[in-house]
Amino acid sequence: MSAKKVKFELEKQNKNSVRYKEVPEDGMPPVIGSIYVQKWFAGTSKNIEVTIEKKD
Repeated sequence: MSAKKVKFELEKQNKNSVRYKEVPEDGMPPVIGSIYVQKWFAGTSKNIEVTIEKKD
């Protein structure tokens, strides 16, 4: 199993969600790209981090 932490920064706020864009590591392509997080969870966070784990 391999886990990867992916960092995101605020890109845009919509009515009910917040779009975050990935901050790729130097010289590497993005793993995810952009993600949407609901405002009730994101709050006023400018940066978030998501952990992805491969199971097989």
